[in-house]
Amino acid sequence: MSAMNNRPNDHNTSNRHHQYGQSEPHDSGEPAAPIIHDNLKHDEIGWFQPRTWAFWRSLTVCLALFSIIGHWMELPYCLTMNHFFGIVSPDYAVWHDPWFVPYWVYGIGAVAMTLVIEPLKEWIVNRRKTLWGAIFESFILMVALAAVLETVIGLIINQPDANGVYPFWDNSVLPGNILNQGWIVNDFFIGLMATVYVWVFYPLICMGFYKLSERWANIVFVLVMIAFALCVIASYTPVFGGPYVAHMQQ
Repeated sequence: MSAMNNRPNDHNTSNRHHQYGQSEPHDSGEPAAPIIHDNLKHDEIGWFQPRTWAFWRSLTVCLALFSIIGHWMELPYCLTMNHFFGIVSPDYAVWHDPWFVPYWVYGIGAVAMTLVIEPLKEWIVNRRKTLWGAIFESFILMVALAAVLETVIGLIINQPDANGVYPFWDNSVLPGNILNQGWIVNDFFIGLMATVYVWVFYPLICMGFYKLSERWANIVFVLVMIAFALCVIASYTPVFGGPYVAHMQQ
């Protein structure tokens, strides 16, 4: 990541006038207080630029990529949770969906994390003196946020009926549940995934586009969108025998 020191301040198009990751100058005189190493700091801040095409291009790619990658991640997670807790239904979609079926909740989650958590992470990076301190603080905040959201959403939409049956999920019998709705194990892994996303994957995607010329960045963007569109078409259209078409015909 030290290659980011070579970022030009006057990149080749007006779309990048925001100068991703430009360093903040230190005052002359007294040495600056120790902060996160400049190279790492430059890699982790400056990517939240919602007034630029570069930002929305990267965000759209994240929506597409993580709708598919999230599907792949859910399979080992469900295998693990089912092995230890026996909580995954035998007819759950992840057991039979082909690899190309987008799981939109993960793509939308990536977009939400970028819009909400990325600026929070950059704020933490700017105020923390060590890299590990910034990572740990952001992880704790993300786990707490996941716990609050899961619990509040559950209390609103997942109340049990007269027979005690929950419509969407049932965490009431699990150790570590929060008001019978949230589950600290889920929240831990959601926080972990969010931390890895905003600290590793999102900056890498932005960095990859940044190092390309504007023309090639747009070409890569179009190719990713075409590939994702093919996955969506194969999942939802009868021409390709999409699995969701079969579900709707039952």
